[in-house]
Order: sequence, then C-alpha cells, then structure tokens
Amino acid sequence: MKLKFYITIFFSLLTLAINAQEATLKAKVSKNKLGLNQRLRIEFSIDKQGGDNFTPPKFTNFKVVGGPSQSVSQSWINGKASFSQSYTYFIQPKRKGELTIETASIKIGGKVIKSEPIKIIVVDAVEIPKDPNDPNYVAQQNIHLVAEISKSKPYVGEGIYLEYRLYVSENVNVYDTGVTEAPQYNGFWNQNIEINNFPVKTGKYNGENYRYIVLQKALLVPTRTGNLTIDPMKMDIVIGVPTGRADFFGNAITRNIKKEFASAKKIISPKDLPLEGKPENFNGAVGDFSFDIALSKNQLKANESSQIKVTVSGKGNLKLFELPEVTTPVELEKYQPERKESVRINSNGISGFVTDSYTVVPQYKGKYKIPNVAFSYFNPKDKKYHTINTDDLYVDVLEGKELKPAVDTNAVTKQAVVSTGKNFRYIATKSDFNTIEKDDFFKSNLFYILLLLPLIAIPIGIIIAKNNEKRSNDIIGNKLRKAERLAKKYLSEAQKQLGKKEAFYEALERALHNYLKAKLGVETADISKERITEILEDKKVDAAIITKFIDVLKSSDFARYTPITDTEMEAEFERAKQVIIQLDKQL
Repeated sequence: MKLKFYITIFFSLLTLAINAQEATLKAKVSKNKLGLNQRLRIEFSIDKQGGDNFTPPKFTNFKVVGGPSQSVSQSWINGKASFSQSYTYFIQPKRKGELTIETASIKIGGKVIKSEPIKIIVVDAVEIPKDPNDPNYVAQQNIHLVAEISKSKPYVGEGIYLEYRLYVSENVNVYDTGVTEAPQYNGFWNQNIEINNFPVKTGKYNGENYRYIVLQKALLVPTRTGNLTIDPMKMDIVIGVPTGRADFFGNAITRNIKKEFASAKKIISPKDLPLEGKPENFNGAVGDFSFDIALSKNQLKANESSQIKVTVSGKGNLKLFELPEVTTPVELEKYQPERKESVRINSNGISGFVTDSYTVVPQYKGKYKIPNVAFSYFNPKDKKYHTINTDDLYVDVLEGKELKPAVDTNAVTKQAVVSTGKNFRYIATKSDFNTIEKDDFFKSNLFYILLLLPLIAIPIGIIIAKNNEKRSNDIIGNKLRKAERLAKKYLSEAQKQLGKKEAFYEALERALHNYLKAKLGVETADISKERITEILEDKKVDAAIITKFIDVLKSSDFARYTPITDTEMEAEFERAKQVIIQLDKQL
C-alpha cells in the first residue's frame, strides 16, 4: 500500500511540475537554405501536456511529401520534469526565392498558442544522389571544415588571424576527429594560439544554424608581398549519420562512417608599406608602440658601470624588428646589449615589450652626452608612420683620471717671409731654339719589333687555339664553369648585400626563385616548397640536391628573424652558390 501511495504522489508531483510551466510551441527546420529539388524536415514541438487540435501551417509554396508523424517524450532528471510532444513534416519547395513557412497553432488549456514563422531561401536545383539517405551525401551536407581569415589584404608586417572551424548540423553527430594534413604558412611568420577545452558554439554557415568548434587558431604575419597561398587543412572524421529508418521505439537508427574533409585554399595578398612619409630609420616595426630610453645611474666614478635600457612596448610585430642602437662617446666603453622580452601571443595579437640593456663603463672624469635616439613605426590603423624621439642623456663621471686635451697636428703656424734674392725672377727677353732631331722609321727599334711580331704571334695563336679546342672538348669542365657563371649571375645581388641581414636574405631567396623560374619556366614565388620538390623530382634531380636547395630556402626564411653574423651569411652564400652549381649540372 505504501508503495502505491508513493508512486501516486510521484506522478502527481510530476504532473503538477509539467503543468506549472508556461507552454510554448516551437518550430525547427533541418535547413534554412536548400535547392529547388531538395526536401527539408520541419518539426513543431510543445513542451506541455494537454495540447490538442494541432493545426499545421498552410505550407503555401511547399508540397508536403511526408508526415505528419507524432512523437511524445517525458522524463524526470535531477528533480526536473520535462515533456515534449512533436509533429514532424517533410516538405519540398515549389519555386525559388525567399519563402515563408507560416505559423502553426495548438489549443491548450483553452488558450491557442502559435509558433513563429520561418524564412527559407530556395536556390537552383542541386545535384543529389539517387538515395538521399546515402551516408556520404548526408555527411557532406551537414559537416563543413572552414578556414576563416580576419583580413585578406594586410600590410607586410601586420598580424592577421586564421581560424579553422568545424561546423556540424544538428542532424548528425561527430564521434572522432584527426588531422591528416596540417596547413603550411609559407611567406608568414606564424604562431599557434592555444585553445582551451574546445568549447562548442552556435553560429550560422551559409545562412543555416550550426554547432561549431574552433579546431586551430594562428596568428600570421606576412613577411613579403605577392599572392601567398595557405594550403587546405585535411581531417578524417567519424560521423553518426541517420539512415532514414527507426527502431521499435521510434528512435532514428544511425550509421557510423569515416570521411575525409578539407578546408578551402586561402589566398592572402599582402601590401607593401607606403613609401610616402617613410622615415630613413624605419626598421620594419608595424603596430602601435611606445619607446623609451632610461639610464640606471647618471653620476658615477671611473670604471663604475651604468645600464642604458632601450624599450619598445605595445602591440604589433614585436619579434620581427631590431631595436634602435644607442651611440655613446668613445670615452664611455659600451658592451653588447642583453635582450629581454615579455611578449604575449593570444587572440588579441602580439603584445608586451622588448628591451635591450647596454652596459657602459667610463674611463675618464668628465661630463658626457649620449645623443638622443629615434624610433619609427607604421600604424596600419591610421596608415601612417610615427617617429618617437628621446631626450639626450648625460653621464657625469665625478672621479677618475683627467682626460688629456687632444693636440691638433694639422694646425698651421705663421712664419715670417725670408727674402733670399731669388723670390722674384725677371721676364726673359731672349730665347734660344734648337732643331728637333727626327729619327727615320727604317731600321729603327719599332721597325724591327713590327718585323718580328708575326713570327712571335703565330706560335702563340696556335697554342691558344689548341688550348681552346681542349677546353671545348672538356664537356664536364665547361658545364661546371657555365654553372659557376650562372650562380654568380643570380647571386650577384645577394653578394652585394653581405653584412645587411634583411636585404641579403631577401636577395638570396629572390635569386633562388629567379633561377628556378629561368630554368623551369614556372612562377615559383606562388608555389610551395612541396611543389618545388615535386617539379625537381619530375626532372630526375637527385633527392640530396633537392633537399639542399629546399634547406637553403628554409634557412633564408628563418634567418631573417634570428641574429646572424657576417661569417654565417658568407657561409650561407657559398652554400647557395654550390647548390645552384650542382642543380644546374643535372638540369
């Protein structure tokens, strides 16, 4: 008896809880955009018991091809009761355009409740398989891997964001994902942005409601102009797809399939920074920055050290430019700066500060001036260059050796003019002329030299001709010499820029691309290193030589943003020269 009593109370409470809530009638469609020959599913659901006399919309401009099917679900979870009663129809549009599914209504508790109207966009007929329930087709229609960029035409040095999103409709479920091919960012400095927990969000894709997650997010900073290609990301995804059949209890039967998806290829076209108003001291800083120079001590003794701190802070490409150098008088011994960074890379971009700390040690007593330093940057928001100038700094050395005054060895001292009696000479009134002697050409030295010249020139000509013939027959030697001349031709500009890091590596990369363009007839600036490898492999070039060539390209791209000595640049130049010689011998 007690058990029946408790069960009665439970169902009474359940009924009261369900009836206590305000009833709503919701309409939900499987898609908001479809082709003229496609169908969509629309479901009307009410969340309270007691509804009757359901009246569907008139479905003007639509044809009902299935339904209505009715289902009821009721549950009690963690003390909360829920109820749902739904009516499902399958409809097909009769014409193209923006169509409206009108309101449905249901009577509950003497009150009529209506759903909201829904707008549907109908486009031209699309190609669909014979079986609309084909799992591959269903997966293709309901899952989309999308690459989204924040800006397609940034300035060189300006950061942009790239997001890879996986859109999944409510009609399918995703059980497993795996990246099979990660994108390459050739021509960009890049940094992945960490994503925590991969939260599921809701959004629209092609006008339809989807769930989506951000799989990967990266900050990209273009390092050169041109059309830069971001290759697709590829993934294998395990999907639960409805088969169109239901089990005994009316639940949809799903089938798990594994399908590969790929995002679309993206083209980004960076712009050159404007030449108008470009300061001479501009060093590639792009963003919004502040600049400061500070001296730790401005009064000290000889051989006592002080720190000069040069700091650039703000938001922009902090890792991609060099800080201005501080110039000090020769009496202040300056040491190589120590670099300190505090840089954050997140969804808001690159921000933080970079500091170079110089240690200076005075040698003599006195007061010395450290000249002001200027820092210039380009702000892409207002599209202007800005220059920040610091004040002069002064170091007062209170104790130490006195600095001896410099002696000017070029000073001119006055001397009295001494008369020797020969300072002035009179103008001559008489002159003596002698007849110029003329030598006859016959039997002269020149006569005998010209007479013997043919006897000497003929043997020399024969020797030179034999050497040329021998050289012409030396096929391997000629090919090697030709390759050396070719390498010098393409690398001449890079050789001129030795010692200037940025200009040298730009010229070196351009030389390698121009060489391939001339030899293979392809625009290598627009293709990836993987494509260059495929082209060289088709030309039967040894794999070791291809690897060396690609390594030089990668080193050129990487070395621009790392400290490099002149010796390393010379070694890189010789390596590029040798790889062109080896490659030309096989092409």
